[in-house]
Amino acid sequence: MKPADIPLAHPLVMLREGFDDCAVLFHPFTGEAIGTGSVGVAIWKALDGRRSLEEIAAYIKDRFEDAPDSTLADTIEFLDDLYRKMLVTLDPALDEKCPKHP
Repeated sequence: MKPADIPLAHPLVMLREGFDDCAVLFHPFTGEAIGTGSVGVAIWKALDGRRSLEEIAAYIKDRFEDAPDSTLADTIEFLDDLYRKMLVTLDPALDEKCPKHP
C-alpha cells in the first residue's frame, strides 16, 4: 500500500476485543485471524473509507504519545499484512456487495 491509499475494513471481518488491550480480527470465510493490541485496534477503527494511510498514521501519532517516528511505515506494514490476509480492502464497492454480520 501507498501512503495515499484509502483502506477499508473488510465488511465481513469481525473485531473481538478482550482484556489487557488484546483483540482478534477474524474473517469467517477465509478463517484468517490475527491478534493485535491497542494500536492495531485504533488503526482498525480508523478504517472508515475516508482516511488515507497518512491520515491514519497521523491519527495514531496524535492518540499515542509514545508513537515512534516510524508510525507511517509501521502502519503501512500492519495494513499490508491485513491486506494479504484479506482482512482489509481497497475496494469501496466490496462494502456494498457483502452481507453484514451482526
